[in-house]
Parts: sequence; C-alpha cells; structure tokens
Amino acid sequence: MKLDQIRSLGVVGAGQMGNGIAQVAATFGLNVIMTDISEASLQKGVATITSSLDRLIKKGTLSEDQKKEILGRIKTAAGMNALSEADFIVEAATENIDLKLKIFKELDAIAKPGVILASNTSSISITKIAAATKRPELVAGMHFMNPVPLMKLVEGIKGLQTSDETFATVKGLTEKMDKVFVESVKDMPGFIVNRILMPMINEAVYTLHEGIASPEAIDNAMKLGTNQPMGPLTLADFIGLDTCLAIMNVLHDGLGDSKYRPCPLLVKYVEAGWMGRKSGRGFYKYEAQSK
Repeated sequence: MKLDQIRSLGVVGAGQMGNGIAQVAATFGLNVIMTDISEASLQKGVATITSSLDRLIKKGTLSEDQKKEILGRIKTAAGMNALSEADFIVEAATENIDLKLKIFKELDAIAKPGVILASNTSSISITKIAAATKRPELVAGMHFMNPVPLMKLVEGIKGLQTSDETFATVKGLTEKMDKVFVESVKDMPGFIVNRILMPMINEAVYTLHEGIASPEAIDNAMKLGTNQPMGPLTLADFIGLDTCLAIMNVLHDGLGDSKYRPCPLLVKYVEAGWMGRKSGRGFYKYEAQSK
C-alpha cells in the first residue's frame, strides 16, 4: 500500500513502545487501532498516552483541544481482529521470536491485501519474521526508540524479501511522523543501535559483576567521562533487564561470538525478577510500577 493510501495505523501491543507509537501516529493525523490481549493493558496504555499529552500541555507545546483530537483518533481493541481495518500495521510486542512469529502469522491472515506489516523489534531477524507470512515482500523493520514521543530516530530494516516499494513507504511514513529514518543496510542481529548499545550495557554489568565499581560510580564515570545523558546501568533499568538479556541472547546466538555472552549477573537479576524500573528493582531500587 502506498503512503498516500495510509489513513489508519494498527498497533499490536499497548505497552511502553506500542502506546508511544500510537500517540505519535495519532498526533500526526492517523487514525489508530491499538490492540492488546487484555482490556486492562489497553486502559493502562491509554492512561500513559493521556499522561504524556498532559505533560506536553504543561510545557506549553500542546493545547487541550489538540489533546482531545489526538485521543479521539485512538481506538482500542482486545485481540487483533480489529486490525482488519488498518492500512498499515506495526507490531510492538515483547522481544520474543516465537511470539513475534505467531503474531505475524495471525496478522497475515487478518490484514487486508497489500497492507505492510512492520515490526518494532530491536534485534530479531526481519527476514525470519517475514518468512512466517505469505506477504514477505510487505514486511519490514520499523524500530522506534524509547520513549517514542521524544526520540527522533527510527531504524529501518529491510529483510531479504522486503520490496523497495515497501521500504520506501516505511521511510515515508516515518518522516510523516516527524522522525529521522536511518537504514540498517544488512538484516543482522541488533541492527545498528543495539549492536553497539547492548554490548556496552553488558560490559557495564560485567564491570559491576567483577567488583570494579559500584553502580553509581559506573554510571557517573560514563556520564561525566563520555558525556552520556544517562549511565548504562540506569539506562538498562529504564529499558528493562529482561529486554536487555533477550537482545544479548539474540546477538550471542545469531553472531556466535563469545564477546556477546550475557553477563551472569544480568541473567541472575532477570531470574530474580529484578527487571528494572517496571518491577521496582534492577541495578537501583524504584517505587514499584502499578500493574
């Protein structure tokens, strides 16, 4: 489907990435259908969008009328059948290959002919995801950064089967939403951002694991020594330690190099349920997030 034919955007997942994508799409005039497996997840996603818009109002960059217009463009549905109406679909589910393959197989059966199916995956092969469908030429990677409303970058990933026309449409839609599109020329594990970022975070965890420094010292050293706005351990907690581990496993399995082996401490934290901000504890302690 061509860019000028896209009026509605379907989003699979109402979590931090899905609701952010929904907010941005609605802000730039698209009608959005946001889906998840439960009504509670959808309500939480809409509440997050509402809070984000309220913050923009306080900053003076959005009006109450604009907020109402944006929220008015977002419909929610439990289950994916409502996505049969969408002109373009973005999957933003958990970073799990089996789950994504299942979702794309179902989306392929639900979506209208010609509709592009994009994945927000941050590390998993687009070629493999595309092969789960009967429209592999219409599947591409569209990796937004977190938090979506604030971060300008979208990584575009072209699978082996992705057509040039599909990729051009993904790029055009990205730019329509006022994002900067950067192409990952090869569909390799981790693409660009996480191929570089996750090994750095993993090495920071090793630095803690080996007793070289405290979490605070590691983060301060990287903030003040390399001018990063957020230390790597704080960033890991923000992303979610389970997500960091999943991406490191994709890098390790996909590239077969021992330098991508997840730090044992990262594995243990995830086993303990210490996922970062969302669970109330990671490398730092937080007020537990409401579920």
